[in-house]
Parts: sequence; C-alpha cells; structure tokens
Amino acid sequence: GLSLGFSKCSSSIVTLASASSSSDSETGGASPPPRKKHRASVAEGAGETGASTDLVGLSAVVLGFTSFPSPRAVSTICRNPHRVTNISIYNMQANGAGQGQNSELSCLNSAQNGESSTAGGAHSNGLLSSTNNGTTVTTNNGVPSSGNSVVSTGTTLGSETGSSMKKKKRLSQSDEDVIRLIGQHLHGLGLNQTVDLLMQESGCRLEHPSATKFRNHVMEGEWDKAESDLNELRTLMHSPNAIVRMKFLLLQQKYLEYLEDGKVLEALHVLRAELTPLKYNTERIHVLSGYLMCSHSDDLRAKAEWEGKGLSSRSKLLDKLQTYLPPSVMLPPRRLQTLLRQAVELQRDRCLYHNTKLDSSLESVSLLVDHVCSRKQFPCYTQQILTEHCNEVWFCKFSNDGTKLASGSKDTTVIIWQVDPETHQLKQLKTLEGHAYGVSYLAWSPDDAYLIACGPDDCSELWLWNVQTGELRTKMSQSHEDSLTSVAWNPDGKRFVTGGQRGQFYQCDLDGNLLDSWEGVRVQCLWCLSDSKTVLASDTHQRIRGYNFEDLTDRNIVQEDHPIMSFTVSKNGRLALLNVATQGVHLWDLQDRVLVRKYQGVTQGFYTIHSCFGGHNEDFIASGSEDHKVYIWHKRSELPIAELTGHTRTVNCVSWNPMLPGLMASASDDGTVRVWGPAPFSDSQDAEGLSECCSMDS
Repeated sequence: GLSLGFSKCSSSIVTLASASSSSDSETGGASPPPRKKHRASVAEGAGETGASTDLVGLSAVVLGFTSFPSPRAVSTICRNPHRVTNISIYNMQANGAGQGQNSELSCLNSAQNGESSTAGGAHSNGLLSSTNNGTTVTTNNGVPSSGNSVVSTGTTLGSETGSSMKKKKRLSQSDEDVIRLIGQHLHGLGLNQTVDLLMQESGCRLEHPSATKFRNHVMEGEWDKAESDLNELRTLMHSPNAIVRMKFLLLQQKYLEYLEDGKVLEALHVLRAELTPLKYNTERIHVLSGYLMCSHSDDLRAKAEWEGKGLSSRSKLLDKLQTYLPPSVMLPPRRLQTLLRQAVELQRDRCLYHNTKLDSSLESVSLLVDHVCSRKQFPCYTQQILTEHCNEVWFCKFSNDGTKLASGSKDTTVIIWQVDPETHQLKQLKTLEGHAYGVSYLAWSPDDAYLIACGPDDCSELWLWNVQTGELRTKMSQSHEDSLTSVAWNPDGKRFVTGGQRGQFYQCDLDGNLLDSWEGVRVQCLWCLSDSKTVLASDTHQRIRGYNFEDLTDRNIVQEDHPIMSFTVSKNGRLALLNVATQGVHLWDLQDRVLVRKYQGVTQGFYTIHSCFGGHNEDFIASGSEDHKVYIWHKRSELPIAELTGHTRTVNCVSWNPMLPGLMASASDDGTVRVWGPAPFSDSQDAEGLSECCSMDS
C-alpha cells in the first residue's frame, strides 16, 4: 500500500490509505482486511515517481485541483506541506459513483460536539464521518467523491460543523403529542416501518411497552396473558376500578368465543370461576348466562349483538379497553381522525351560510383549506314570483313533506302549489274558495292529507279541506260569537285545537265534533307538543302557557313584557320563536324557560307577522317585516346574515321548506308570494338579482 501524508501541517491532518493495483492482483482481486487506525510516515511514499493514476486522481480531489497534476507536482507539494495548510476540499458527494472496496479512510480522533464516536462508525444514512482537530471528511465506503458537500480544514469548518451538529432541541409536549398522533395514524395504515423510523428519530414512544404487549395479546386472543398484562398496567391507571372493568370486558370476550367454538364447559368455567367473582355488573352476567342456551353460533351472535370471534370484535374490544388507559400509556383509538373531524365540524358550525347535511366522514371535505360556504348557495335570490292572488296574501306554509305550498289571502281563496322536485319551481295545483272573511292562518295535518284554514278576528268559522280531492270535509262553527283565528294539529292527526281572542279554546275531531274546551282563554296562537297532551297557547296577557287537556292542568312557560303576536316551535320542541309587538323576534328555551336571544333588524309593530325556523337542522331563522323585507339570521347570531328585498309592502309570513333547505317562500300585502333560492348557476347576475340580497356578517 501507498500512503500520502502531511505530517507538518499546522492544522488538520488528512490520512488516506489506498491499495495499489498490484496488491489487488496479488490477493486475487479481494479487498484487504480493514486496517487499524495509524498515523502514516511522512517519508513513506514521498517522492515516489511510480505513484499510480488512482493516487494522482485522488490527490487532485484532495488538494482541490480542477485537473490532474503531474507526479512531480505531487512530490513538490509533499515536500512543502505548509502550502496546503488552508486548502479546502470541495465537492464531496456522499453517494458518488466510482466507489471502490480497495480504499479506506482511517478516522482519527473522531468526535461530535464533545461526544466520542468510534472510528469507522456509520450514521443512519450510511455515511462515515471522521474529524481531526475540527476537520471533517465525509466518505462513502472510504472514498471521497465529488458533490455539494463542503469539508474544510481550520477554524472555518470547525464552526460550521459545530453549529450543524448541535444536540437536537428537546421536543415540547405538544410536539411529542403530534408525533404520536401521526405515528398512530400511520400504524393504522400499515406503515409500520415508517412508524419505527419516526419514533427512533424523534426519540418518542408511541405507547408504553406494557400497553403494546397488552394490545398484541388481546388481538391474538391470548386472554390469560392479556389478563396478566393488566397487572403491569395497574400502576399506570388513574382509577383503581378500571382494572375490574377491563378484566370484565376481557373475560366477556373470552366467554363468548368459547361459546362460539362450542366449548360450553370452558365457557361455563369462565362464567362461574372468573366473571362472577368480580362482583361487577351482575345484571350483565345474568344476560351472558342466557347465551348458554343458544343452539348455534348464528343465534349467539344475533342475541349478543356480537360480530363473532375474529379481528373485528377484538378491535372493538380494544377500543373499549383503551378508554380506561391514560393517553400517555395508550392513545385513544383513531385520535387524529377524531381531532380532524371535530375541527371540520367546528368550522361548519361557525360557517354562517352552511345549509347542507353534515357528513361526519372526512372523505367529503378537504383538510387543506378551511370550510367556507358562499352566500350564493343560500336561498336569498328571488327564483319565482307567484301573482295568482288578487289581494293581500296573509299566510303561506309548506307541507311537512315539502312537496306543496299553501297560501291564504284576503281574496277569500287558498291556493295549493306543487313543488317540482328537480327545478324547485312552483305551479298552481288547486284553488280552495269560499272563505268569506279571508284566510289568515293555515295548518297542514301531520300526514299532509288535510289542510285547515282560519280567518281574521271577526271570523267564527273554520274550514277543513281534503287536499287530495280538493273537497271541504268540515266547516266548523260553534257559535257566531266565536273568533277562531288559530289552529294546531295533534301529532296523532285525529284531533286539532282551535281558538281566538274572544275566549274560545276547543279540541275537536276531524268532523268538527267538540271533544274538550277550556273556558276563558283568549288565544292568539297555538301549538301542540309531541307528547300529544300539552298544548301551548299565547294569550292576551303577554305569555305562553301550557295546557294539558287530559288532567286539565296548566302552567306558565313564557312571560313577555309586550303582546305576543305569533309564535312557532322547533321540531324537537325545545325552542320557541316569538314575534313580539314593537320588539321584534325573540328566541326562548321552553325547557329552561329563559330568553335565549333577541334578533335585531326587523321592524315589528302590531301587525301579525309569522316567523319560522329553517334550513338544515333548523340552524336559521327567517321573519317578515313591516319594512317590506325578509330577514334571515343564523340561530346563534343576533345580527341578520341576509336582508331580502323585493316585496313592496309588509311581509306577513315566511315559510322554509322542511325538506329542501335551499327553498323558502314569503307572503306579502303586495299580493305576491316570492319563492327564494340560491343564486342561478350563471357567473353573472343581473342588477336586480344582486340588489335583492345584501349580507351583514356578524
């Protein structure tokens, strides 16, 4: 071998060892065994004129020449080592071509920031690194190669190397949590090698070793070992009762698997000798004992509502078991997906215009951008103007199935409109005539088979129409002194209640027969709750009271300071929306009996204006106004998110389609019914369309 050394360099010494071609031939081409670290003699090989081409080429790279120097130049440099004191070695590529097994770099005095490293040791990326007095040489299999790496002698490289090889900053708790979450997600995708590398490089731990053992034993169905693992996990749990609950779940799975395999005696032993002594959930043990009578495995799975022995049921078992372990020991199942889903749901909840069905799956959304709904997707553009009425339109209401709209007018008619399910356009279906005083209120039966029409204050009659045939089934009038201005259907569809401000309050059947009555109640508006017993009625005392027609009891629920002109109740019966004279629209919680919110913007005098809940999940509120506008609020926001213009007189009523969240109708004293929907699909809107909707985001 031939060595080239610089013993008199004032800075770092780079020692290179190379085997000559003659040595290769003598050893049959095999690479020589690795040499121990040694300091080469200066005289050895200095001035040799027979240096091989390999050595000359190597010298060129080491000394920074752009072309191969002559052997004489090499000899001159070796005799004057001080000339190369500050030479830097450039272009050393970690994975360059032309690597040979006959070359070796001896690493002298290797160190990294004061941490000793063994000579010839390999990093995780497969590269060897050696330093000598601050000089670093990077090699691949011992041979330097051209590239972009820079290794220099002297203090310059020493500072660069020191800064680049500082100790890794200790991860914060949040960083460790994120790494564990990512690791759990990758593990769920089957990328286990990636997880191992991530944990190794970050220094984190996906879960406690005892938890890993426990997980494996559960998934493999080794119940005795899993039960033994619980003892190791006992000290890591916050709740002392958690062990008993986890053990019960384990033994329950063990018991069911024995039964499915036909091992009745073993299952009976688990039930008697293991589950029962726990003295936990005795009722469940009685249920489990009943499964012994199952004739076959299908019967067992059906009665136990269990998927059977296998990975699926064991995975669900593990999910239950994980809830008892602290997250520092074992992460809750699919934790990253849960957090992402919560973030998406929160963004949707904060989106003022979100009006579509909530999809809990992450597949339907992009995680790369925030969720934002455009106002153009919201029903605040006029899609249709219905002008068939010839006088003021006092009321409108969509059917419960959303396929029809009924409108009542001062012109004594009720018009039934059919909703096209594709285009959402409305066309006239039937006209119901003969309401001498006009129609101020309409109520669809729960099955939409019947429609009841009421008149204004001086009307003592009530009309019950068969919607399918257009025939009048019942015309009810108890007395000419009555005032029947409001009506509400019982949820059973066989009864209804009606009343007015002259003190009438009746419960009747479909033929108009009087079933019950409540004396002395001056009714302004009515609503039947889903319990089929309680009727809510607003009266002239500025309150809403609950009346029970079965036990004849009543109670106060809402008390306002001003007259309640009308009210409606949400589908779940929890919230009531009130139109209060001179005050506007108020939202009340009927269960807690508290005022939740007062909505701003609407002009409400002493006209009877009917507001409504609407949109998907009833997240929105809409109301007419005496300033000729329709106002829309998000349920949680006091300021309107849209003001719809187009009507020219007071808007008396607004109805939101219960099945089509993007469809809404409004009735006005201008004699029209306006149908509102999303913006047309065309990119450009005409001037009228743009002026019809202005939003005020809160």
